[in-house]
Amino acid sequence: MATLVSPVSCFRSSLAAAAVRFPIARASFRCSSSTEMETEHYKFGAYKIDQREVFYSTHLSYALVNLRPLLPGHILLFNFFFFIPRKRREVKRFVDLTPEETSDLWISAQKVGKQLEKYHRASSLTFAIQDGPQAGQTVPHVHIHIVPRKGGDFENNDEIYDAIDEKEKELKNTLDLDKERKDRSMEEMAQEADEYRKLFS
Repeated sequence: MATLVSPVSCFRSSLAAAAVRFPIARASFRCSSSTEMETEHYKFGAYKIDQREVFYSTHLSYALVNLRPLLPGHILLFNFFFFIPRKRREVKRFVDLTPEETSDLWISAQKVGKQLEKYHRASSLTFAIQDGPQAGQTVPHVHIHIVPRKGGDFENNDEIYDAIDEKEKELKNTLDLDKERKDRSMEEMAQEADEYRKLFS
């Protein structure tokens, strides 16, 4: 099975420099292959994520398909950090990310966005973060909405931000009530994630 690699050979040069200053970075450095993703445990705040939804992963970030996408290709990108094997730091606010986490999250967003834009034959991308409850964040875990865009997908271009706020509230309600996933089945989401994984092999 193909190994997923992040930009610039999994940031080896930047992490090597970080490892000198932050020894934990050296101990925790790794990239995730598709096989490794199958054994990983992913969480969105307090909620468990099925690994079949995850299609991209580095040692600091991971991307998954969306339960209720606004548009084709609307995905979520999260942070995580390994302090020791299988132990991660889940950060609630963007402002609390370390420089290494911030860099990895945005480089991952750039890479994932580029591939999804091409895959969906879009012409633009929307990146959105709701950083804190007053900004619309409903699950306290840093994440970026990445949405491939095409002309005319919204009548008023800025309506997408209101739509993201609504989807965030729906997601929180769905997770809190532990309802069955009505909008998309796990099989449909897993199939989409499989297609996206091929973009990074």
